[in-house]
Amino acid sequence: MSGRLIHTGQVVVDLVMRVPNLPVPGGDVMASTVDFVPGGGFNVMAAAARAGAPVLYAGTHGTANFADLARSAMAAEGIVLAHEPMGEGDTGIVVALVEDDGERSFITGAGAEGRLSRGLLDGIAPTGQDVVYLTGYSLLHAPNAEALLDWLPRIGDATVLFDPGPLAGDVPGQVLAAVLSHVDILSCNAREAKAMDLESGRVETLVVRDGPAGCRVVVGERVVSVPGFAVDAVDTNGAGDAHCGVLAAELIAGTSLLEAARRANAAAAIAVTRRGPATAPIRAELDAFLGLAR
Repeated sequence: MSGRLIHTGQVVVDLVMRVPNLPVPGGDVMASTVDFVPGGGFNVMAAAARAGAPVLYAGTHGTANFADLARSAMAAEGIVLAHEPMGEGDTGIVVALVEDDGERSFITGAGAEGRLSRGLLDGIAPTGQDVVYLTGYSLLHAPNAEALLDWLPRIGDATVLFDPGPLAGDVPGQVLAAVLSHVDILSCNAREAKAMDLESGRVETLVVRDGPAGCRVVVGERVVSVPGFAVDAVDTNGAGDAHCGVLAAELIAGTSLLEAARRANAAAAIAVTRRGPATAPIRAELDAFLGLAR
């Protein structure tokens, strides 16, 4: 595998709390479990690395305890860091509330990962074998958006994969339009696609995730449904990240888009049977699952 996943998003630390349901306004609920784990962009990169792709983290990271936890987790997955720690505070944190039915909700507090300065990406030169991963969260941080819009026109023929995320509707329209002009493949869930009106031709190639139903691959006027896999879900947190990471790894390996989507569906199915956000399988597990699923 000669290409890399170049991840330009944000690694944060997730405070994951399992709750019976979300509290009513002004109310409180007791969490059954509480965990601090690396999250955000880490989930995508870990999924890609476990699927066999070399991974470069092009985002920024801080200098205190949360950043140390994130860096340790990335090192354990073999993820290479493009930059030294920033001396401007800690890495940010996300509170993830996971309900008993597997649904999850998030509250994000930004840190050093939201301060990617203009020019910091200049030393990264993607090749035609690389996949450059963008996330809508980057576009909510003005410094990150500016740095990316300065760099994207100069990355050559690398494949740009964009996951807008649940807050894409909060991205300024002109920023989103500028980014979409550089996107080769957009991966999102069905709700995000509808909210952004993405299936009206704004992007040539879409991968629209639809939970246990699998995904739709849209290339121009052609729409292909790629079936999912029936499993007993216990935690959907990180399923979309597992899907994106494996999709990217398969594209880097030269897998066709439809087969990459099928393998990504399988990875997401495995991930939701495990508790935690970074639960994507290694390549051997994915192969074994697909062998059993035939």
